[in-house]
Amino acid sequence: MLDILIIGGGPIGLTCGLAAQKAGLSFVIVEKGCLVNSLYNYPSTMTFFSTSEKLEIGGVPFVTVHNKPTRADALEYYRRVALSNHLPINLFEEVTNVTKQGDFYSITTSKTTYEAKRVILSTGFYDIAVNLDIPGENLPKVKHYYQDPHYYTLQKVVVVGSSNSAIDVALETYRKGAEVTLVVRDSEISHRVKYWVRPDIINRIKEGSIKAYFNSNLEAIREHEVDIQTPEGPITISNDFVMAMTGYKPNFNFLKKLGIILSDEKFIPQYNHETMETNLPGLYLAGVVCGGLDTHLWFIENSRIHADIIINDIIGKR
Repeated sequence: MLDILIIGGGPIGLTCGLAAQKAGLSFVIVEKGCLVNSLYNYPSTMTFFSTSEKLEIGGVPFVTVHNKPTRADALEYYRRVALSNHLPINLFEEVTNVTKQGDFYSITTSKTTYEAKRVILSTGFYDIAVNLDIPGENLPKVKHYYQDPHYYTLQKVVVVGSSNSAIDVALETYRKGAEVTLVVRDSEISHRVKYWVRPDIINRIKEGSIKAYFNSNLEAIREHEVDIQTPEGPITISNDFVMAMTGYKPNFNFLKKLGIILSDEKFIPQYNHETMETNLPGLYLAGVVCGGLDTHLWFIENSRIHADIIINDIIGKR
């Protein structure tokens, strides 16, 4: 019987593991993908907004020569933290169900079943893309995830969105020789875009290197063209790829299946902010999953504290 089963092997799941280890609690971390799976699926050229100090976990220094750490820096750091601390982590193992059995939980996975007195859910939000819900979205040329700009050289690329991911895609594919069209439903580029990147995209739009349609929506996608609804009326343009950088969301169906109560509007899970315990006794939330559809509410840097809050509550109830 484990003291804790931690679902999710991302930075916050690892932080919870480090806190549990320090407290002398028995635990296992179960992750359905690779170690820090969400970070692994970030674009290969991705640079964090935060400094390395704000991404540190468990008091382990995050050393990098870059002012802002890159994806590669982060993968190296979190891998070394996990390995050097000998955290018990089972990778490529998906949790399918969690049921209360008296005073403990039975956790069923794709490989086995665990029994634990407490469960910490730290599953993030990067696994499920927010769909456009338009005709043609299921075509192979439509991508919700982006790895490397070289693939789009000499291609006509439509990028949907105006946040960091969309702007990075637009700039990087443009600089690798793509013909880029940006479709933005708002009147300007989001102010959440990294401060050193936002002037770059604004200037590229002003000079005409990247075509942008503001207050506009992508209406339909076909094999070789797309329809865009603009303030001046509908237009059709030639197109090879659509990069739908429309955001991501937690697995709400899984949360509902477990019995966690979600708010009606933004699907924010019910939990005690002082303990991180949900409406299910002994089941805790940590990290981005706490924000529901407000995925900009929690980050690595401001949710690291969830680990200590949870472990302190568990110790206090022993």
